[in-house]
Amino acid sequence: MTPIRSFMTADHRHCDNLFAAAEEAMAKGDLGAGKIAFEQFREALQNHFSAEEKTLFPSFEVKTGMTMGPTRVMRMEHEQMRILLDEAAKALERGDGDDYLGQAETLLIMMQQHNLKEENMLYPMCDEHLAAEASAVLAHLETDLSSAT
Repeated sequence: MTPIRSFMTADHRHCDNLFAAAEEAMAKGDLGAGKIAFEQFREALQNHFSAEEKTLFPSFEVKTGMTMGPTRVMRMEHEQMRILLDEAAKALERGDGDDYLGQAETLLIMMQQHNLKEENMLYPMCDEHLAAEASAVLAHLETDLSSAT
């Protein structure tokens, strides 16, 4: 795998693992642990979105001149997932496990589809077009993700 694709895919897996921990807690009926795990996941995913929107997408757009292509679609999907994150968090705050599970299921499907598009299309395109500045972009992404935690 190429540098940007490897780095960002690894962060997808980190988010996936945090989501799985929240799902596991909820499956055990532990609402308190579910809330904590979900908030950790939510923060990590929002940080991931922010790093892409602040650093990766603009770098790609400047280099390619494409502003209405894949990055636009990814931003729109980020917004849709942010809404689902908020709705799932509200359900947990209300103690409504059933509503949470419904929101989480929709979020999971959307994340899987979104991640496939990024990992198989956008990230390889970023690696191709940003090869000359990959080290600098990766350094910025690492800073974005580490400063957010």
